[in-house]
Amino acid sequence: MSNSEFIVGLDIGTTKICAIVARKNEHGKIEVVGMGKSESLGVSRGVVANIDKTVDAITRAIREAEDHSGVEIRNVYVGIAGQHIKSLQHRGILVRDNMDTEICSDDIRKLAEDMKRLVVNPGDRIIHVLPQEYIVDNEAGIKDPVGMAGIRLEANFHIITGQISAAQNIKKCVEKSGLSMVDMILEPLASSAAVLSEEEKEAGVALVDIGGGTTDIAIFQDGIIRHTYVIPFGGNVITDDIKEGCMVMRSQAEILKLRFGSAISDPSMDNQIVSIPGLRGRDAKEISVRNLANIINARMEEILEHVDSEINISGYKNKLIAGVVVTGGGAQLKNLVQLVEYITGLDARIGLPIEHLAPVKLENVKHPMYSTGVGLILKGFEDFQYKRARQVPEASTKLTEEVVEEKKVSKKFFGSFFENAKNFFVEGVDESFK
Repeated sequence: MSNSEFIVGLDIGTTKICAIVARKNEHGKIEVVGMGKSESLGVSRGVVANIDKTVDAITRAIREAEDHSGVEIRNVYVGIAGQHIKSLQHRGILVRDNMDTEICSDDIRKLAEDMKRLVVNPGDRIIHVLPQEYIVDNEAGIKDPVGMAGIRLEANFHIITGQISAAQNIKKCVEKSGLSMVDMILEPLASSAAVLSEEEKEAGVALVDIGGGTTDIAIFQDGIIRHTYVIPFGGNVITDDIKEGCMVMRSQAEILKLRFGSAISDPSMDNQIVSIPGLRGRDAKEISVRNLANIINARMEEILEHVDSEINISGYKNKLIAGVVVTGGGAQLKNLVQLVEYITGLDARIGLPIEHLAPVKLENVKHPMYSTGVGLILKGFEDFQYKRARQVPEASTKLTEEVVEEKKVSKKFFGSFFENAKNFFVEGVDESFK
């Protein structure tokens, strides 16, 4: 199979950099063939803070993915997140020239391209233009106007913007690693593609992706994305709290969080003690599991209160029939679902990126922390199929134009041939009567 049929998703996160190589099998499922991961030392809260360290981490992750998959990686789909991500709503209008022709995909594309020329805050650039609903000749609530007749085509767009410098730094890191960035995709959109079903998006759902440096929110209703927001802290803040509260090394705090941490404190934890090896020449340190849970609970409640506040601000709190889906590395905490349900008052579940995955040998890929990476793969296949679909009509149009041109040349040749023959015989007849 050629390299062009493989898609590579590169998740540049605050705690890890992950590269996933995948292809589609004959059943249309995503088959992961290789994965590489490295510690992210040059990224802070979703934003590149050190170019060289980030390049080194990307190189290590890519090399490991190549070794596992046997595929030479050249092109990647990259995620972007961070506090600089903003969203806004805008309406676009297109007045068509001819009412006799149907609305086509070119009209919709032209409307979306016009939105990309929208004036945004200085230093920002538009990352995504997402249509929400269309209005054709004042008829609202249309999801797909292709094939309809009408003069005035309008659309409400959800526009996502980010800092130019943040996007350029990501691109620079990718290119310095010897790779080419095909597209940059907002990480909450990627995660939602990996863990949400179409039924949940239709019913109304809030995706909460708790990463190391940021917590991303994406709200869907009627199958359309309605609101996005990035909270500038995540699981790393909890680790720092454990480090200070328990007076341990940061690496030990991370292990404590993952192995013994819980989002809710329980009286049954009173008698549970964890022993941490001391530094050289010092005794081991004993830590109460309940005290650990209290530290985690305080910070996690703060994060989830921000999430609940943002859901309320969006105006869709009472429309989320499917409740909340939590994913990302922070979703590993025990009893997290119960805490989310308590604070938001909505049903909740943990989102695993298994919706579109074929059975794979790499069981780690099914972990919530790889939701963004798998989502980048899915978005990459969407983009690949869209570009391939556009190439076929262009090729057939070109072929048709060539055939028409050949017919014109043929007609011109035979027309001139018969005209010359006609003149020859007419002139011969005229000469014979002279």
